[in-house]
Amino acid sequence: MKKITLYHNPRCSKSRSAKALLEEHGAEFSIVEYLKTPPDVEQLKALAGKLRLPVREMLRTNESIYRELQLDRVDSEEALFKAVAEHPILLQRPIAVAGNNAVIGRPPENVLELI
Repeated sequence: MKKITLYHNPRCSKSRSAKALLEEHGAEFSIVEYLKTPPDVEQLKALAGKLRLPVREMLRTNESIYRELQLDRVDSEEALFKAVAEHPILLQRPIAVAGNNAVIGRPPENVLELI
């Protein structure tokens, strides 16, 4: 079993549920509280590659900063990665990573795919 890294926000119910599922299934995992230690642009690009998603699908479009920055009008992936690096609240949560694979834990049960 590969060790899982969980990009976690303890204030998010989905993130807490994903963490609880990993614990219940005895998964070996570490936690990155990404609001305290935000990923940089290169880490976000690697994460997008593991998710096999464009950066836009990693964004929380309901956050006020998304509207303030008018990110719905931004076409540049580089600019979107930079926005997430500067405002990590924009990153979907939770995200679980194991090796070269990653999933967004919405619903939280998605993280079980990595066990």
